[in-house]
Amino acid sequence: MSENPQRGRLSARLLAHGTEPDPRFTLANERTFLAWIRTALAFLAGGVAVEAFAAEVFADPYRTVVSVLTISVGLLISVGAALRWLNVERSMRLGHPLPMPLIIPLLSFASGVAMAVIIVLVVLD
Repeated sequence: MSENPQRGRLSARLLAHGTEPDPRFTLANERTFLAWIRTALAFLAGGVAVEAFAAEVFADPYRTVVSVLTISVGLLISVGAALRWLNVERSMRLGHPLPMPLIIPLLSFASGVAMAVIIVLVVLD
């Protein structure tokens, strides 16, 4: 495929192969990406809220651990969302089946670990 003159260098490099998919599918992929970003921002806000407002619930070092864990989950979700968007876009362009959403088990596992840590800290406190 020749390089599309309307596409920037980064886009041409990341999405070099295949044919342009139907814009509706690309836009749906972007909406899904934005939904994951909203989830990541919610985890970021939750981590900040724990650090700022949970002084009565958790002692200082535990509160920081919970806050950092929660913010880290948000970071992982945002990175996973970007990789998912790129992999889905490439699959659509190449006519391949859509990849398995690895971000979902990651989110489930990370959320479970965060909840387990909070439960342990509340019980020990």
